[in-house]
Amino acid sequence: MKNIRIILFLILFAAKSGYCQKINLDGSNLVPNNVYMEIDDLHGERIVGVIKDSTVKEADEPTFVRIKNSNFKNGIIEVEVLSRLLPTASPTDRGFIGLAFRINDMNSKFESIYIRPTNGRAEDQVRRNHSIQYFSYPDYKYDRLRKENPEKYESYADMGLNEWIKMKIEIKGSRAKLFLNKDKHPSLIVNDLKQGADISGAVGLFVDVGTDGYFRNLKITPSN
Repeated sequence: MKNIRIILFLILFAAKSGYCQKINLDGSNLVPNNVYMEIDDLHGERIVGVIKDSTVKEADEPTFVRIKNSNFKNGIIEVEVLSRLLPTASPTDRGFIGLAFRINDMNSKFESIYIRPTNGRAEDQVRRNHSIQYFSYPDYKYDRLRKENPEKYESYADMGLNEWIKMKIEIKGSRAKLFLNKDKHPSLIVNDLKQGADISGAVGLFVDVGTDGYFRNLKITPSN
């Protein structure tokens, strides 16, 4: 009886506090949306490679690999990303890579936070200030947010191309915080997610133009 009570306690505790689920990125649960995807081998490790469909010309579009059955509202999403520039990348491409979340069923609404690794160590301070970006599709892309609220939805952090960068996003209601690598403090705080506090949806692996992107170690920890 005592063992049963312990088991029931652990089940209730897990249900209340959330559980960390490492997502198997083997391709069976991945759905490309306006991107090309392959399960790749990088230095002997199996990872997901993602490149934006070149026919999608606009920025901040639904260009991601959607994770099946990842209905997410609040909690923590963690992933390691590595970004390279494609040979066809233009001088204005930045290695855009990150996460989309709360994606609706039609992929027509979602939130996203991504990074621009080439900006992290640029000699231009303005470029450095644009190393991290939040946007909300379809109505609040980076250009509108930058025009209407300069600096509010962007931030600086040290980062570079061709290196693994850990992203951890904590989402609660209408607030999101991004932590990079082993930092104890967030590199970006968004207090007013544009889709609102009560939206839930899928998680996606996001890239944009000119990026040869790689993802590994995706973990999702839902909470109330």
